[in-house]
Amino acid sequence: MTKKSKGFEASMERLEEIVRALESGDRGLEESLALYEEGIATVRSCSEMLEKAEQSVKVLRLQNDGSVTLTDFRAGGADA
Repeated sequence: MTKKSKGFEASMERLEEIVRALESGDRGLEESLALYEEGIATVRSCSEMLEKAEQSVKVLRLQNDGSVTLTDFRAGGADA
């Protein structure tokens, strides 16, 4: 299974390896299921890392009066 200590890039690389292995069709049922479960755990781990990153991102916004404010990032890029 994916360790939470892995970085985002390493986890994404592992996920790509898993997808390639599953798409090849060369694995047996048990190995394919194990890879699938590892892939699901890796996706969850990556999602958690992205959520944490989004929570820490700040956005500079230029106000109508020319001043600049620092606000929290909102997923989806919606303007406040």
